[in-house]
Amino acid sequence: MFRLTQYMHELVTPTPVRHRSGPVKPVVIWNLTRRCNLRCRHCYTTSADVAFPGELSHDQAMGVLDDLSAFRIPALILSGGEPLSRFDFFDLAERARALDFRHLSLSTNGTRVAEHADRIAGLGFDYVGISVDGIGAVNDWFRGVDGAFDAALAGVRACKAKCIKVGLRFTITEDNAHTLTDMLDLCEGEGVDKFYLSHLVYAGRGDKNRGEDTAHARTRAAMDNLIDRAWDAVESHRPLEIVTGNNDADAVWFLRWAEARFAPEKVAHLRAHLEAWGGNSSGLGVANIDSQGKVHPDTYWSDYTVGSVKETPFSTLWTGGDPMLATLRQRPRPLKGRCGACAFQSVCGGNTRIRALQVTGDPWAEDPACYLSNAEIGIEDAERLTVTPFRGKSHDPAHRFL
Repeated sequence: MFRLTQYMHELVTPTPVRHRSGPVKPVVIWNLTRRCNLRCRHCYTTSADVAFPGELSHDQAMGVLDDLSAFRIPALILSGGEPLSRFDFFDLAERARALDFRHLSLSTNGTRVAEHADRIAGLGFDYVGISVDGIGAVNDWFRGVDGAFDAALAGVRACKAKCIKVGLRFTITEDNAHTLTDMLDLCEGEGVDKFYLSHLVYAGRGDKNRGEDTAHARTRAAMDNLIDRAWDAVESHRPLEIVTGNNDADAVWFLRWAEARFAPEKVAHLRAHLEAWGGNSSGLGVANIDSQGKVHPDTYWSDYTVGSVKETPFSTLWTGGDPMLATLRQRPRPLKGRCGACAFQSVCGGNTRIRALQVTGDPWAEDPACYLSNAEIGIEDAERLTVTPFRGKSHDPAHRFL
């Protein structure tokens, strides 16, 4: 995750750069179930409103919580599918809160939040993230169910009424990029605490729909829009926090934005912070446990399994000798193509490896969703070793919603 607003504040009120020391404990994103009441086009878990065999039993899930607590992970995100669809969700959430995880979050489609708002508030979640992929009919088309937008918005309002920190997650594609400004306006109008722009990752139904991934020019325009809105909020002391995910080239784009507007010493300070962050953290600062108990380097690496918590504790798997985890943790990583020649590897960490894997079969090839030019990443004289990005069709997406 790239915390755009946080790094903007470094240009205004600099703070000391803090470097990691000792072993890194990961934020764990736990997909409690694949069951979900929506049918999202870009779902990375390929969820559906059915019971999936083989999901962790109640006792197994409780054991995972105990292990994660003893391992002292910095944050636990309960996700799905739709996590509220799991039969013992509230039992697990209550146990997680009792174990006093430093940060406990809920990632949900929001459609059932309003009906459970009292219990969610009582659990003291540090954050509730609700996925919304456009306004009204745009969202409902993406999410496959009429009324999904209204139900999710009711969930947002219920969280605000209960003083729960709430954010909106928006996955940008060719077919909803035109709603970005309206989404930001919605956040500010509803008092949403955080806006998370997620770039499409080629996994699950997102892999089947990668032809809708925003073309590079549109991604650049969207990032300019996002940066302008975030900077305006910082200058105006408005509380909206803006973050992005799944395209760590965003940090390089922002650094280039800062270079054009701030003194060299401020830019150097910003770059030092970005390098301390290090960009993509798959297999290092983030981990995934899927609904079957399989452990992955992140939520999108479903085809690569480190092991299963049904057989081995997560803490043992994560600190073992898995070769993919070991390579993902290298700095620099063994990157190829443009990513290998890029002058900003220390900032973005090589971006999202799963996209390279899905397109080329090689996890160390260049990320096809990097939208910066050769000149912008410091390889002006190098011949581009290209992976042609998948671009959306040239059409007006609004016709779908008339």
